[in-house]
Amino acid sequence: MAEEYARYEDIDKEQLQKDIEDAKDKIGTPNQEDFEHLLKMERWGRRFTFSGYLLIALISLAEIILHGLPSIVFWSLAILSAIFISTGNVARWANVTHPILHGAYDKVINVPKKYTKKYYAKGSRRHLDWLDWITPDAWSYEHNIMHHYHLGEVDDPDNVERNMQWLIKSKTPMWLRTIFVYIFAGTWKYTYYAPNTLRILKNKKLKEDNKMEILDYEYDPRKPFGFELWMEYYLPYFAIKFIVIPALFIPFGMTGVINALIIVIIAEFFANLHSFLVIVPNHSAEDIYMFNEPYDGKGEFYLRQIMGSVNYNTGSDWRDFAHGFLNYQVEHHIFPDMPLSFYQKTQPLIKEICKKHNLEYRQESVFKRMAMTIELMTGKTKLLRVDGI
Repeated sequence: MAEEYARYEDIDKEQLQKDIEDAKDKIGTPNQEDFEHLLKMERWGRRFTFSGYLLIALISLAEIILHGLPSIVFWSLAILSAIFISTGNVARWANVTHPILHGAYDKVINVPKKYTKKYYAKGSRRHLDWLDWITPDAWSYEHNIMHHYHLGEVDDPDNVERNMQWLIKSKTPMWLRTIFVYIFAGTWKYTYYAPNTLRILKNKKLKEDNKMEILDYEYDPRKPFGFELWMEYYLPYFAIKFIVIPALFIPFGMTGVINALIIVIIAEFFANLHSFLVIVPNHSAEDIYMFNEPYDGKGEFYLRQIMGSVNYNTGSDWRDFAHGFLNYQVEHHIFPDMPLSFYQKTQPLIKEICKKHNLEYRQESVFKRMAMTIELMTGKTKLLRVDGI
């Protein structure tokens, strides 16, 4: 028999706020230890990236010396190299860029400027700090503001059920919808995230200028939106990742260049799959709530982050690193501007608070949550609604 949890309207939101903020006070403010933990996660990601490119060089060198490698050996090593590179790619976004752009380490005494929200990936450091399809300013607004402070609302740009209505309402067979989701997962950073973050940012600026025009996706580079998308988002990343990096292997001849290009393309697909896996299921399943009105007060804000989020399995740094620390989604949404290590410390406290208030604390395998997300995206299930909210 399923456990019955307290109803939304019956939760003492003021007491919930007090309990949560008391828990935060127990952990304390971010310190040097938290920053050192970030540096460790950054080193791990860089080692994966470096190992992947080093393996490309070794593969190319072996092919020159041995006049080729058996197909099974080549592809086994190529896939391993792609996994290393893609893991480093996701780690840079999830384990480093994500918390820094939230300002998680801004309060650490004497933290280097490049690890603060104001300076990270800005100006000349844009591609050095975070090489990606997405620009930092657009993602910061779309994610840090619109998603975090409108979770589950109409204005939440990452509301999966709403974004997939075109597929859900279509007459496409269910099996074909599922295939589409898998293809989309392997390309979503540049087919969805890049244009969506730009669209959200452009519409913000139009609203600030008191203009009624609402922009939608436009991939045509001959149009203003499409031109900016290509020039600021697509081409810089494409040129560096698929032209400059393979060209670095010219010392190994055309074999090295072609090997690098093949592996980098595979790694890009893997990075899309990995990031989709750990990001999208956080707020997308039939047991996650939607809200029709903005929250009122901090207590209700905390309540919605709990009811609108789900954690994956947590534990060691290695497990958390592989999940991009997005396995602490409940804690992250309650305290979005705190360090990665803070979530490890505060999770037991938040679980106890949920138990005290008879709130469901969702935590399951990321693969189970992914299966539930696919059912939502294809229209088999729906998000929950809070009555009158």
